[in-house]
Amino acid sequence: MNIVVFGAGGRAGRQAVAEARRRGHRVTAVVRDPERHSDIADARLVAGDVTDASGVAHVAAGHDAALSAAVDLSVPPYDFFTTSARALTAGLARAGVRRLVVVGLGSILPGASGVPLMDEFGFPSEYRPFSLGHAAGRDELRACDLDWAYVAPAGDFDHDGTPTGRYRFAGHGDPANRITYADFALALLDEIETPRHHQAVAAVRAQSPAMPS
Repeated sequence: MNIVVFGAGGRAGRQAVAEARRRGHRVTAVVRDPERHSDIADARLVAGDVTDASGVAHVAAGHDAALSAAVDLSVPPYDFFTTSARALTAGLARAGVRRLVVVGLGSILPGASGVPLMDEFGFPSEYRPFSLGHAAGRDELRACDLDWAYVAPAGDFDHDGTPTGRYRFAGHGDPANRITYADFALALLDEIETPRHHQAVAAVRAQSPAMPS
């Protein structure tokens, strides 16, 4: 497949690019400044702005699917995630790319109680604006006609753990669960190759090698 990855310079984006290439796909890696990411190997590296619909359409033309792991911490979260969601959906529609997988945030998922994790007691207040921004971006996806999947870690990322080569989808978020970026990338690429979630949110849990699927 021809896959375009927006936000390819971040940790989730880099692992998605690497996993796509391991599976033999052709990848266009989109970053704001290619000179800062010249170490991204075995992919077509291009400059792009995920908040510009025309630019999205230009770089996405000719691709089979798109993945977005983009974030810009210099912009207020609500502004970035709503603007980028609108630009992505409009630009991809213009380019004829129907499948979009977006890297989400675990804190906006409902927990076991049914309440979003960000609304549960003890959630750090300093992270709430970022969570609300992600939630607003997800809501923008719900207004589009693309075949999208918003894929989030059930809890958070394990930055230093050893990948297991396994994951599983969960019915709700779990703040205690941690998944490596490499294992999370497996779920992202599976959702591109053999989609299970259509215009839906999916929670991805870490899974021990000894656990059944």
